[in-house]
Amino acid sequence: VIHGCSTAQGRNQENGAWLGPDITDAFTRLNSRGYAASVEVWEPTNTATGRRLVGGLYGVTLRHAFFFFCLFSLVPNASKLALIHLARAMQTIEGRFIDCQFETPLFKSMGGRHITYDEYMKLLK
Repeated sequence: VIHGCSTAQGRNQENGAWLGPDITDAFTRLNSRGYAASVEVWEPTNTATGRRLVGGLYGVTLRHAFFFFCLFSLVPNASKLALIHLARAMQTIEGRFIDCQFETPLFKSMGGRHITYDEYMKLLK
């Protein structure tokens, strides 16, 4: 998913692209320690593997919060599907919030909203 995020829509070609080997290594280590997680969206194919990664998201999970870092989509709505699955997973662990960092049309269309710094700090506590 990190590789997908870094290369989707040519992001890795942009000046100042930040998703390089150091970030990938850091999130891989966080994942092995149970702090980072991803949601993957796969599409069936006729290849040897039988499937292709077409979207997903990743971030850090601490207690009842998910701190979202990046998402990507190679087919329409794959990132929306990943967000839906993340929200459902958060419900099962009595998650309190998903921090998306930025207010975007995608997040707003799925019920996301901007909160004040004070609200954010209350949720963290």
